[in-house]
Amino acid sequence: MNKYSSRMILILTLGVFGILNTEMGIVGILPMIAEQYNVSIATAGWLVSGFALVVAAAGPTMPLLCSKMNRKALMLVAGGIFMISNIISAFAPNFIILLIARVIPAAFHPAYVSMALTEAGKAVKPEESARAVAKVFIGVSAGMVLGVPVTSLIAVRTSFTVAMLFFAAINIVVFALTVFFIPSMPATETISYGKQIGILKNPSMVLSIIIVIFLNGAIFGFYSYISDFMGTITDINAESISLFLLFYGLANIVGNMIAGKVLTVDAKKSTFVLPFALFAAYAGLFLTGRLAIGTAVFCIVIGALAGINSNVNQYLITEAGPQAPEFSNGLYLTSANLGTTFGTFICGLFITAMGTRYSLYGTFTFIVIGLAAIALKMKMERQAIDQGRSKTKGEMIFGK
Repeated sequence: MNKYSSRMILILTLGVFGILNTEMGIVGILPMIAEQYNVSIATAGWLVSGFALVVAAAGPTMPLLCSKMNRKALMLVAGGIFMISNIISAFAPNFIILLIARVIPAAFHPAYVSMALTEAGKAVKPEESARAVAKVFIGVSAGMVLGVPVTSLIAVRTSFTVAMLFFAAINIVVFALTVFFIPSMPATETISYGKQIGILKNPSMVLSIIIVIFLNGAIFGFYSYISDFMGTITDINAESISLFLLFYGLANIVGNMIAGKVLTVDAKKSTFVLPFALFAAYAGLFLTGRLAIGTAVFCIVIGALAGINSNVNQYLITEAGPQAPEFSNGLYLTSANLGTTFGTFICGLFITAMGTRYSLYGTFTFIVIGLAAIALKMKMERQAIDQGRSKTKGEMIFGK
């Protein structure tokens, strides 16, 4: 990896961190927002769910529409919109303005992130692509891990306005780095919109989307209720929960680093092993979740596996549609967000019917379905290879 590639990947990682920080960091200050704008917590929650819904809707469309745009221009447009929106959010006079300022930049989230994942892979040799993409995913993890506690700390020590300006400050730094250190990057592959959309006709892509939905649903379905699990089942206090969540997040970053290596060595084997490792880890948490040490250990293991899962999911989608990498990454973002939505809903049903501990039943269900889809995908790929070999042999025998 040369100096230019390293610098570009670093800036892309910081850009993704800024976007994810904007998305997730607000979670920790929802009570403050509800109080400041005199709305309920449920209403304030639309600042999170509204953002996620726009990302899911824009996932397959924005990367497609921006696929022929100069990469540097896209980085500046998306980064500039996030920067301006965060400044408006900081001084929003009412909740409606704040909500609008949140959802508008969300539409550019998949355009920037999918471009970042694609360009990171292109910036290095093919054999180093997985590691480069894993570095960008560190920006995702860092945005999720550091965004919430740092934003909460700033808001408590200063004000909501300063916390929102923290989001904008990161966007400003990335915008400046892009202006001065990223050269003009015209879109080199002008693939027609029809051909890009055509990858959805590929059965392998359809199965990959199903796999991503269910594996991501397994992880984030439970993660949405992990604090409740720790408080009611493990019976630990709020400070300990925060500490355990920090362990989870740091392990997630380590998982991204591990993923870059294992996917480079044997991507298909890593994909097949992942659901078994997830099932074992969640089973361990189910059995030992009443013990603080058991919860701590398995939170770290699951956090690392969640980091690996993000990279495996992205690999599955892009590997099934290499001819349209940015559209594929947009499909990945949509599939991942749909998985989070469905997983949260199903695990919530188990909680309502049986109790917090049994939210893991939803996770187990999603893992099993994801594993079945992986097995089917691998079987289909083996059959395609065998058919190709038979055809080649026939041509050799008959001289065709």
